[in-house]
Amino acid sequence: MAETQDYLQLFLLCLLSTIAVGTIISKTLRKRRRPPGPQSLPIIGHLHLISALPHQSFHALATRYGPLMQLFLGSVPCVVVSSPEVAKEFLKTHEARFSNRFVSAAVHQLSYGSKGFLFAPYGTFWRFAKRICMSQLLGARTLGQLRHVREQETLRFLRVMKAKGEAREAVDVGGELLTLTNNVITRMVLGRTCCESDADVEGVRKMVEDTAELAGLFNVADFVWFCKGLDLHGMNKRVGEIMNRFDGIMERVIREHEEERKRKKEEGVEGEKIGDLLDILLDIHEDESNEMKFTRDNVKAFIMDIFMAGTDTSAITMEWAISELINNPQVMEKARQEIDSATENNSRLIQESDLGNLPYLRAIVKETLRIHPTSPFIGRESSENSNVCGYDIPAKTVLFVNLWSMGRDPKQWESPLEFRPERFMMDDDDDDEFDVRGHNMQLMPFGTGRRVCPGASLALQVVPTNLAAMIQCFEWKVNGRVSMEEKPGMTIPKAHPLLCVPVPRFSLPF
Repeated sequence: MAETQDYLQLFLLCLLSTIAVGTIISKTLRKRRRPPGPQSLPIIGHLHLISALPHQSFHALATRYGPLMQLFLGSVPCVVVSSPEVAKEFLKTHEARFSNRFVSAAVHQLSYGSKGFLFAPYGTFWRFAKRICMSQLLGARTLGQLRHVREQETLRFLRVMKAKGEAREAVDVGGELLTLTNNVITRMVLGRTCCESDADVEGVRKMVEDTAELAGLFNVADFVWFCKGLDLHGMNKRVGEIMNRFDGIMERVIREHEEERKRKKEEGVEGEKIGDLLDILLDIHEDESNEMKFTRDNVKAFIMDIFMAGTDTSAITMEWAISELINNPQVMEKARQEIDSATENNSRLIQESDLGNLPYLRAIVKETLRIHPTSPFIGRESSENSNVCGYDIPAKTVLFVNLWSMGRDPKQWESPLEFRPERFMMDDDDDDEFDVRGHNMQLMPFGTGRRVCPGASLALQVVPTNLAAMIQCFEWKVNGRVSMEEKPGMTIPKAHPLLCVPVPRFSLPF
């Protein structure tokens, strides 16, 4: 009997303690000021409110709950920012606390365990990786020495368009642009080694498309705790297949590079000229004096990052741009007059060196990036508790800065749904006010601050140069108005392929 009473007292003590602790926690939580947001459901949070195009769902919710709102994607707390003013608080004032990226299971696997520069945690290795990107891989000297690769691939693309146009054959413009950017990146990164046949090129292209798609998909297992480890969407299998293909290609190419490097060293013909970006990475890998150990997986992860960040993004931006120009012929004609003037009435093909004399073309690229940003979000994750704009933001909160929404905000842009490059034309021809490298929070398609995209310089050469060549050389004939519907992905591809007949404007000099 006494023993029963003891158990009863112990039970009551535990019950009262639990109630007391729960009350304290509840009061503490109520004292914390959290951003506004819709009512969440148990377990799934707000996942039921998110469509296959999350940026559009976030935009619709922001019209009701404001430019800073809280959502729960399953058990993961998130904040969504939809205005430049609030974005500045997170990405400038509190940047140190929001310098990590949210990394999904698929992205973690695709990046060899986040061993590249895109998704590495903020810290010593990431700073080392960024220096490699900015000073060696994607610096001005390297890009200058590899300009001939970009020029050759532009000519190859234009010859294909010319042949199709002369035969009055419609082409999938987005597909051809993806082949162009894939060839540029492949040759800059790996040389000719892995693109010796059309089958190799098509294989790499398909792999890049699949990678971008899988990296951008919302996977329930990333957000609902009891689904972790479950492959509900079959993503693990697809990611595994991609990694097997990619790793096989990379091991073959690295071995070939190592053999060639060994041969040149034995013959004493090593020089200063850059072969390709893989040679730079292998130099770093073999240099034992580096402050950080740079493994073979780091080499492959860097290359995967470059493919992910530099291939479909540039192709999609050019496809959106030419689609907007077809739907806005007066803009197309104005751009064409500027290009014709710069090339002395088409006596030669437009070049990268001409971009400084093409302010209207640069404005077209900016207007395209405003309406169709390279990626719909800037995604970060908080590393510690913060108070931003008067709200308490706990550690491990995922931050989404909705660039797509900010580009359509009528408070920021007059007639935001209209394609008007003139909004970026300054009276004194000084367009630095809207620099796209992250200095202006209204327009930051490449991100901002510490984690700004290191490939911005390359993109801002490839995209406008090839777009200018497309405008200069061809009339783009379509049936009716071009659809501007979007498709899900890590980037924002067009839902419907752009099918055009590229009719040559004059006797093309190639």
